[in-house]
Amino acid sequence: RLYSGAEIFVFPSLYEGFGLPPLEAMACGIPVVASNIPIFREILEKAALLTDSLTPEKIANAIHNVLSNKELYESLRSQGLCKTSLFSWEKAARETLALFNDTYRI
Repeated sequence: RLYSGAEIFVFPSLYEGFGLPPLEAMACGIPVVASNIPIFREILEKAALLTDSLTPEKIANAIHNVLSNKELYESLRSQGLCKTSLFSWEKAARETLALFNDTYRI
């Protein structure tokens, strides 16, 4: 409900293990503004607007750009939904099990 009721999801995290919150927001069709840190560049790619989270003005500009540019808003929304279709708990479980099997195979 929280994600679905939002217009935008802003995640200025400076460290993140994987990035589930932005992916959860994207799965609800919410455009994301996130930190330009390595994990988000890898996981979110162009499906989110990445910005320097150490500069409040840049965060504010990114939020303003998404909310005031309908084309950008819809593009991020669409790309986010496509991006999240690549992830699932079932896929994560399968890949984890395969890793365990490969690691402990004697």
